Amino acid sequence: MERHVPSEHLLRAVDRFVDLEGVRAHLASFYSPIGRPSTDPELMIRMLLVGYCLGIRSERRLCEEVHLNLAYRWFCRLGLDGDVPDHSTFSKNRHGRFRDSDLLRELFESVVRRCMAEGLVGGEGFAVDASIIRADASRHRTAVEGAAGLPPEAASRAVQEYLAVLDEEAFGAATPVTPKYLSLSDPASRWTAAQAGPASFAYCTNYLIDLEHAVIVDVEPSTAVRQGELAACRTMIERTEERLGLHPERLTADTAYGSAEILEWLVHDQEIAPHIRVFDRSKREDGTFSREDFAYDPAADLYRCPGGHELKRYRRAFSSPRTGPPADDTHRYRASKTDCDACPLKSQCCPKAPARKVTRSIHEAARDVAREIAKTDAYWTSMRQRKKVEMLFAHLKRILKLDRLRLRGPCGARDEFLLAATAQNLRKLAKLIPGPALPASA
Repeated sequence: MERHVPSEHLLRAVDRFVDLEGVRAHLASFYSPIGRPSTDPELMIRMLLVGYCLGIRSERRLCEEVHLNLAYRWFCRLGLDGDVPDHSTFSKNRHGRFRDSDLLRELFESVVRRCMAEGLVGGEGFAVDASIIRADASRHRTAVEGAAGLPPEAASRAVQEYLAVLDEEAFGAATPVTPKYLSLSDPASRWTAAQAGPASFAYCTNYLIDLEHAVIVDVEPSTAVRQGELAACRTMIERTEERLGLHPERLTADTAYGSAEILEWLVHDQEIAPHIRVFDRSKREDGTFSREDFAYDPAADLYRCPGGHELKRYRRAFSSPRTGPPADDTHRYRASKTDCDACPLKSQCCPKAPARKVTRSIHEAARDVAREIAKTDAYWTSMRQRKKVEMLFAHLKRILKLDRLRLRGPCGARDEFLLAATAQNLRKLAKLIPGPALPASA
């Protein structure tokens, strides 16, 4: 079989970086020493890698392709007469041994460590982003107004997983907003219209990549809302440092990650420079002065307006009929009515109000750090490099054909995202690390 597999075949290049020697030891406690021999877990992992590397989405079709294709048999170490396991074997092991042992996470991290050993991970600059992946859930089988619409007889595995993640920051606790519709077949998926085409149920796959060679250093599923993406970002950065020893100097992301809370966490808790555009709605469009036109004095804790007057911090908290009670993370600064009445710039500042007010987040210092970084050349370099994560998502959907999930529930989404990211890293290794020259007979 060795001479029937072309030297330029993708699986021959990928095979150099697949090390599954520890799989049997990792799963030893999940197998019985007596009874009928079980299907080799290394064989199943190799078959799954074939499917995700080459875009074979169906496990039933994967078994047929491995049975017929010599290159696939060679990669799976089956020989010419080896038996291919039944497609139902994958489901049985996925819902049992693989998830209980977190095998797919171990497989993914072993490939990341190989990328680090080959010098493909610099560890200085990371980028983070999320992409919506449609769930395997019909738009027509829904319950209205959240979890209360679930029928009492709904007891599928996907529903049980949904109930298990109600308190997780990346899923049920990401936002207090009740979803408009709830899927009966996969209730953890989120009804969203934030993609091309009609609204549908979906998950988000979150990538944390190293900017040097676009190696995926971590992946995490989340619900399809911005708050879930922010929670997944924190989880990935903390886990990457804990399990891989990687702590970046800078993090690049789009404006969705420019909230005050995440910038505060990056700057002061993690000491990571945020190359992120600040999420800011203080800019006025009516021609009057915006908050950026007021100078803040941190020593005196006050603002100075363009006319030179002071805006002191307003200590009292009144509820507004329009905006409600003031937020706990916001301070308010107010000018004197006497100063505003005598000011020649009042028509450009507060023409319809007796005195000017300015709000300031308690995390404004971290936002100022991000604004200063945005003025540097390094920031624009990071913005260009951030396109690498977008290219990975395009590759995921167009080449690996993961534009719709095949498995249901948060665990199914995590399994698919981990395997797809593993396949992308393996393809990256095969492309960037040349292999030894093979004899002409091979």
